[in-house]
Amino acid sequence: MPGRPPTSPDAGVPLARRLGTFDAVVIGLGSMIGAGIFASFGPAARAAGSGLLVGLGVAAFVAYCNATASAQLAAVYPTSGGTYVYGRERLGPWWGFAAGWAFVVGKTASCAAMALTFATYAVPGPTWAQRLVAVAGVLALAAINTRGVTRTATATRVLVAGTLIALTVVVMAIATGERAGDSHLGSVGGGYGILQAAGLLFFAFAGYARIATMGEEVLDPARTIPRAIPIALGLTVAVYAVVGVSALLAAGPSALAHSTAPLATAVKAAGASYAVPVVRVGAAVASLGALLALIAGVGRTSLAMARGGDLPRWLAAVHPRYRVPHHAELALAVVVGVLVATSDLRGVIGFSSFGVLVYYAIANASAFTQPPAQRRWPRVLPVLGVIGCVTLAVTLPLASIVAALIVLGVGLVGRAVSRSWRGRS
Repeated sequence: MPGRPPTSPDAGVPLARRLGTFDAVVIGLGSMIGAGIFASFGPAARAAGSGLLVGLGVAAFVAYCNATASAQLAAVYPTSGGTYVYGRERLGPWWGFAAGWAFVVGKTASCAAMALTFATYAVPGPTWAQRLVAVAGVLALAAINTRGVTRTATATRVLVAGTLIALTVVVMAIATGERAGDSHLGSVGGGYGILQAAGLLFFAFAGYARIATMGEEVLDPARTIPRAIPIALGLTVAVYAVVGVSALLAAGPSALAHSTAPLATAVKAAGASYAVPVVRVGAAVASLGALLALIAGVGRTSLAMARGGDLPRWLAAVHPRYRVPHHAELALAVVVGVLVATSDLRGVIGFSSFGVLVYYAIANASAFTQPPAQRRWPRVLPVLGVIGCVTLAVTLPLASIVAALIVLGVGLVGRAVSRSWRGRS
């Protein structure tokens, strides 16, 4: 039950505050750029054609509303857990649990998807070899995370730099190619398709949550978090817009829609096949960057939920030397490793987007309840954020919606049963 003394001797140990604004921005960039730029354009083009650029703008606006809500809340509640904590504090325990469960489930699947994406680009060999490499990548990055948050930030800097270099090469290769042109743009999808593309592309912008969920490790969180989240989001939107326009001019929406590696397809279509190896390396590096930040974020949310009694107390342990939630991150690595070894989760973008949209709808609702003294942005933004999250969630592919609702329902029923059993005990 919440309030019960933790059973682990290290569960009450606070995390160490070591991240400045630059480190927080880099962690956000690593999550956002790596999570979607090599994966989201294909399904978005399938939904909206060239209208994916409009969808990108819609997703960016909804993400901005969510970012301001998260930053405003994190400045007041600078502890690990993100919207799990905000929902509990502002709306009640059930809302907090729903947000935390949606985040943990969706992002655990995303961890597996990023690991498989990394292996697919890094190892063009048999499936069993790719799965082995994916599991090895998960374990290696989990080990880095358990050595301290500064190690995580340093590794993320390297991975983000490599990703940006690769994307620069891709854009330059398309710009200097002989076949790119506006004749490839094709048709724009209808309103429903654009909204679905926005929901799928939202998957790419969800990484700024990592900054808020790591609030307990940020120096001067009341100042750092409200600065870092909008900066990371703005930089990511700019990168996505440039790369998206380049890819459409090179290959057109039809080719992107039918490709499992849309940026590689765009480079080939532009007549710059020499840059394909750079795309492969960039995709592998970006996936590792996203996976590294995802492990850190899910670990912190699991820590907060364990502290609140909504997950096993064992997960609340904090390493006495490195001051990180090592039990939560190791448990996550094991679960993700099993998923990677047994499942093909590269198509979980819609599933993950639904969970994250639920998470941010609760964040916006929580921010709406804050008093004027805690408000940093107009109150209309969280209202628009809730409307945007709900709209994008219901326009996602039906299979993703049904699967996500089932998993979310299982978590809520499980919590109800657990609390009823505790009450009888």
